[in-house]
Amino acid sequence: MRIVLVYGNDKAQAWRDTLAAQLRDARVDIWQPGFNEPADYAVGWAPPPRFFVDQPQLRAFFSIGAGVEHVLNNPSLPPGLPIVRVEDAGMGEQMVDYCRFEVLRWMQRRDEYAAQQTAGIWRQLSESLRDEWPVGIFGLGVLGRQVANAFAADGFPVNAFSRSNTTSEPKVRLFTEANGADQFDAFMRATRVLMILAPLTAATQDRFDRKALQLLPRGAYVINVARGGLIVDEALLELLDDGHLNGAALDVFRQEPLPPPHRYWTHPKVHMTPHTAAVTPMRPAAKQIAEKIKQYAANQTVSGIVDRSRGY
Repeated sequence: MRIVLVYGNDKAQAWRDTLAAQLRDARVDIWQPGFNEPADYAVGWAPPPRFFVDQPQLRAFFSIGAGVEHVLNNPSLPPGLPIVRVEDAGMGEQMVDYCRFEVLRWMQRRDEYAAQQTAGIWRQLSESLRDEWPVGIFGLGVLGRQVANAFAADGFPVNAFSRSNTTSEPKVRLFTEANGADQFDAFMRATRVLMILAPLTAATQDRFDRKALQLLPRGAYVINVARGGLIVDEALLELLDDGHLNGAALDVFRQEPLPPPHRYWTHPKVHMTPHTAAVTPMRPAAKQIAEKIKQYAANQTVSGIVDRSRGY
């Protein structure tokens, strides 16, 4: 069995060595321009445009992350090639921590206390209770479920919006697209902190425009740990400027790195991080991918195969 790793950064060798340790009977090579030796499987992120032309005999492509638009958007991707994504592998816990940190920072008014410290002001601000901070999870996949369950366990009211899920987690109020067009509006109006965890697809591109974001109660907050393309930047900034929204925590952007002139860099209500909310942990992810490759090679059922009609 021959595997080619497509990963264009300084961690490529570490990924290659970690995969090879899990697949001792396979040959694992690092792809680079001009590498055209035939491989059975490919593992990686953002393969270059001609990658699949140069590797026409692949049996499957394994994404090292939960998102797969970097593969689906490749112009040379064969229509029948299976794409398999990583399922959590430790990313859910990171997402929970990221969202929990931001919510507690807002709820406990930590930014305001920091400003008071700078100004030399000693004043206790009014407190709020968790039941006054209903959170809304947009996207109830593997990662979304973990975030929803964690906040429910913490005592927050939890709403969740899903495209097709018909069963909910305990203590989670479920809204589904399948139950009517008004479900999304009701979900947004019931949410004080919107947490976006859905994949970027044709259906979710620009989903949160001004019309959608205005459905949130005045003084609401937004957390995006999915993909930048789900939010219309101009709409979010306008609603932050006019006071309809109190803040946003953004980990993902339409263009990464985010260009220096972008207003997110300097907006006082925006907390920014450089796509670090859930970094794929190498060892558990490599172990999961290796097991999936073994299962696929043995013609066994493999979880995480992408449904291209849905985009995830």
